[in-house]
Amino acid sequence: MSTSSRKMEHLKICAEKQVEATTETEHRQSGFDDIHLVHQALPEISKREIDTSTRFFDKNFAAPIMIASMTGGHSATLKVNENLALAASELGIGIGVGSQRAALENKDEEASFRIVRDVAPDLFIHANIGACQLKEYGVKGALKAVEMIDADALAIHLNFLQEAIQPEGETNATGCLSIIHRVCNELSVPVIAKETGAGISRETAGALVDAGVSAIDVGGMGGTSWAGVEVYRAKARGDQLCERLGELFWNWGIPTAASIIECRGHVPVIATGGIRNGVDILKSLALGASLTGLALPLVKPAMESKKEVVKVLQEIIEELKTAMFLTGCANINDAKTLPFVTTGSLHEWLQGRNDNIKRYKIKKEENETIKTE
Repeated sequence: MSTSSRKMEHLKICAEKQVEATTETEHRQSGFDDIHLVHQALPEISKREIDTSTRFFDKNFAAPIMIASMTGGHSATLKVNENLALAASELGIGIGVGSQRAALENKDEEASFRIVRDVAPDLFIHANIGACQLKEYGVKGALKAVEMIDADALAIHLNFLQEAIQPEGETNATGCLSIIHRVCNELSVPVIAKETGAGISRETAGALVDAGVSAIDVGGMGGTSWAGVEVYRAKARGDQLCERLGELFWNWGIPTAASIIECRGHVPVIATGGIRNGVDILKSLALGASLTGLALPLVKPAMESKKEVVKVLQEIIEELKTAMFLTGCANINDAKTLPFVTTGSLHEWLQGRNDNIKRYKIKKEENETIKTE
């Protein structure tokens, strides 16, 4: 199957099937249900005067929202990307295109990506290429992806969970960090390292920052499960092994809320993975994110019209403003210093990870001492 056909198949599955990380209860896998913001009974601000604007990579955003990478690479996706870009432009937020691999393979597919810049000339837009594809196309491929849409940044996506499940997947991850380092050094635009649903750990974040990335999109577990998407593809072709692998790893990864905490502190963090409302956005900011990304909630609306995308996003922005009012946040800077309480699985995760990291540091120091003796 061609890359172009596979991209269209992915979009259709996301629009029609249940593809989110799942639990036996209604408690979400993203970790946001385990974050509790502290209510302020006397906020002392006016809801009408709340300012949701922010800056990211020297670009103004009317709200801390990015339409996350979704699609492109097939003629049928051109209208979808047009609707998304028009909505983003109307609301003053950013957008990332889907993987541009199909356009790198076939010049005829470029139009489905270029439409984003064509209809939104002043918008913050990031290009998108996979780490595996970088090994094939190199810095020239990264540059072509950026030039194709006159992008303000390049996202390098890390989707090895999906690659490990799909039969055509690329599972040789050797050398990826080296090529990311080269791209960061040679490209004139910032580079974003982006997971696609399994989250980024503290250790990986450190390696990526050392390689030169300017931001990290955590792409945590809790939103679309690409292992889950591959289950439907496997069922359709009667591939029992890939179906079993997809079901086993459906909920694999680091919850989005945990991944924000793992990655914060070095470069700006973008929170994607299960962001479903304005309260999730405010929680993400309180945890340390600079921006949040939404994808799945916008798939069906984008297949209908710009108006439907705008409607969904306006509702989410209003939810954000309400949450900010109830926590006494007059602006986004206030949101980043909000008190919060962690409970449940997320609290256990954070405790366990802190213990794990302490043990790792002790063991590393012991090994270094042995080497010097």
